[in-house]
Amino acid sequence: MIKFYRFHVFVSVFLVVFSLFFFVKANAGFYSFSFISIDGKTINLSTFKGKVILIVNTASMCGFTSQYAGIQSLYDRYKSRGLIVIGAPSNDFGSQEPGSNKEIKQFCEVNYGINFPLTDKINVRKSPIHPFYKWARKHHSFQIPSWNFHKYLIAKNGKLVGSFNSRVSPTSRKIISAIEAQLNKK
Repeated sequence: MIKFYRFHVFVSVFLVVFSLFFFVKANAGFYSFSFISIDGKTINLSTFKGKVILIVNTASMCGFTSQYAGIQSLYDRYKSRGLIVIGAPSNDFGSQEPGSNKEIKQFCEVNYGINFPLTDKINVRKSPIHPFYKWARKHHSFQIPSWNFHKYLIAKNGKLVGSFNSRVSPTSRKIISAIEAQLNKK
């Protein structure tokens, strides 16, 4: 009887600790995530606390690829006020980002003058999904990317406050208003 009791206590404690570990991981906040840059360096999102962040999954051979110009325009216009833009190349939709990181970077710089941070190629919908996209999908009722150039807007406090599908131009009034509203918050 005592052995059974000890075993029961051990299993109960183990399950509580195990559950807490996964609860903390599953409920990790925005600033706990990181990306690998297109140049192989770590981009810790915690370094952007207090900034407004726009994260966009991108592709070089998509009908929406011209949105790179608008995204760069947003970055140029608002970076001095605290906007961070992160482009996340992905080959998840129609295999429209088949190139290497080096090819993607060169394409973006040569064709669109991109100077905002780009991540290495990641999965936003196909397994294994990048942890940020898992978090956005699991803990927020916002729509998940259904194609390239889906945009997520993150407030200064790390809360996901906006989700804009591919058809919403980065220079649309809808996105500009949302960015300005977040930048104007204390």
